Amino acid sequence: MFDAIASFWQLHAPVLSVLLPAFTAVGMLLLGDPSGLAEQGGGHGSARVRWRRNLAMASVLLGLFMAVQLVQRAAGGELLVYQLGEWPAPFGIVLVLDRLSALMVLLTYAVAVPALWYATGGWDMRGRHFHALFQFQLMGLCGAFLTGDLFNLFVFFEVLLIASYALLLHGQGRERFRMGVHYVVLNLTASGLFLIGLAMVYAVTGTLNMADVALRLGGLTGDAALIARAAALVLLAVFGLKAALVPLYFWLPATYAAASAPVAALFAIMTKVGVYSIIRVHWVVFGPQAGEAALAAQGWLLPLALTTSVLGVLGALAAHSMGRMVAYLTVSSVGTILAGVGLFTPATLSAALYYTLHSTVVIAGLFLLVELMASQRGEALDRLRPAVAVREPVLLGLMMIFGAASVAGLPPLPGFLGKLMVLESASGLPAQAWVWSVVLVVGFLSIVGLARAGVIVFWHVETHEAVGAASGSSVKLLSAVWAFMLVTVAMAVLASPVKRYTDAAAAQLADQAAYVRAVLGPDAASQPTTRPYDGAVPAPTPKEHP
Repeated sequence: MFDAIASFWQLHAPVLSVLLPAFTAVGMLLLGDPSGLAEQGGGHGSARVRWRRNLAMASVLLGLFMAVQLVQRAAGGELLVYQLGEWPAPFGIVLVLDRLSALMVLLTYAVAVPALWYATGGWDMRGRHFHALFQFQLMGLCGAFLTGDLFNLFVFFEVLLIASYALLLHGQGRERFRMGVHYVVLNLTASGLFLIGLAMVYAVTGTLNMADVALRLGGLTGDAALIARAAALVLLAVFGLKAALVPLYFWLPATYAAASAPVAALFAIMTKVGVYSIIRVHWVVFGPQAGEAALAAQGWLLPLALTTSVLGVLGALAAHSMGRMVAYLTVSSVGTILAGVGLFTPATLSAALYYTLHSTVVIAGLFLLVELMASQRGEALDRLRPAVAVREPVLLGLMMIFGAASVAGLPPLPGFLGKLMVLESASGLPAQAWVWSVVLVVGFLSIVGLARAGVIVFWHVETHEAVGAASGSSVKLLSAVWAFMLVTVAMAVLASPVKRYTDAAAAQLADQAAYVRAVLGPDAASQPTTRPYDGAVPAPTPKEHP
């Protein structure tokens, strides 16, 4: 029996990573809405709530186990192409498992498990269908990381965005609703631009399969090549909005600050979907082999990324609440990641991938920690002004010091290692001075901003008021933050094998020909499987008469 299960898993691993959260979400919907059952008190209602929570946690833990298996399988270097319905690419839908996609799926579940565990402490009962929406979000994330088709990237984007719309409003509140409207409008606009970009790509290549588009771009000339370059820049704008790249970052700080803590923690991976899409499209599809459309984003990405990093940390310095401060640090971290991506060398991309792992985990943990501190500060909540003393100043203070040191990049934590990798990989490149200056200055200003927040929260105490309530100090809620801290420590201890993996992932992404052969077959490089549309109307086929 175990052999049969192992064989089934080996054969269908990519699609099962998408179907697991999808089936779990559908099952949650069929079982009904659990919200409000906890307030019914003991007996049947409480048992049903616990049962649903256990089912949700079992699903994400199984997903985490599956993600680890995907990484182990991808580490060998072989690209696994899964053809849905056994239709060959580019005519059918394919999922492609390589080192990068496997790593991003693992990162998704590494964030999802502690965030969901934190939510089961009470947040999941403050709105309807939390667990179903959470699982749909995971479905969209895993699908976006695994798809080998540009149109299905759009589809999975929409799945995760629709779930995020409802999750953002979870718990209700005027501020969440106000920011939810902005968030929905901006993402609908981006979705429209996404479709325009896809239409432009299809117009000149006749396909949307990533490998097939990459193969066709190299032969484009004249107006077709110009349209392809324009499409690349349109897609950069779309993914830049998702990743919160300047000047399209303004929606993120208020939106993430308004979301509930477990939702904001999960949203820490949302910006990385935009980063992943930039890497996948502009490294694999519009890479150096794309002819006249090659590296269309190169002249734009690095200056925008460095500007994003600087403006993000300045926003954190000026923030009036801890939630906004962490949200701005999210923006700043995206800028550092995309600076490595924008240098367009395998070494800088590898450093950016390592820093992506670190920044996502630390930011997610900080969102949870902020709520723990806010719940003990009385009416001030997370606003950066003097308030009552927190009930657990030593414990929360040490946790904040750890988070601040990680974000700022102090040794020996992985934030320091990630930034050191970025600096070392940029050495000798024309933009070295700019990259070094921005990364070092942003790190220093991050320390200043977090130190300012720590002084206000733990030292500027209104002594005439009582000590803050014990709300939020349960072991269950604290353990979710500890989990993120342990993952951070593990990344520092295992820095060498993780770096070897990211090196191999970057080298694999740079080998566009191997990707094309894996998806389209060994003869694809010499004979494209599709013909680009040239604008001509095909002549009618003569009818045969008996």
